[in-house]
Amino acid sequence: QLQASGGGLVQAGDSLRLSCAASGRSFSNLVMAWFRQAPGKERAFVAAIKWSSTYYTDSVKGRFTISGDDAKNTVYLQMNSLKPEDTAVYYCTARGGAIHYTARSYNYWGQGTLVTVSS
Repeated sequence: QLQASGGGLVQAGDSLRLSCAASGRSFSNLVMAWFRQAPGKERAFVAAIKWSSTYYTDSVKGRFTISGDDAKNTVYLQMNSLKPEDTAVYYCTARGGAIHYTARSYNYWGQGTLVTVSS
């Protein structure tokens, strides 16, 4: 089970840190990822981590950082310099095997957390 938290309403340029707490099993051997879904759009890849390797979609590179704490079985998404176009529901997810960039490739999903960035 994955539990996402940390969303909220912020202004452009602000920062937020999302957390995804995993329970029921260790996710340390899995790909942990964040996707987001804006109104009227498909769920889109944001960032992923497996072991120490990280991956980002181009639009967040240099602004977002994904990290994990195996002891807490938690993955974080630090979001800096937020823009209005970052507004979306953010979902954490996990899968075995290699990194994939499509939502349908992921097996486990948490509930989303809403991030709203005002201009």
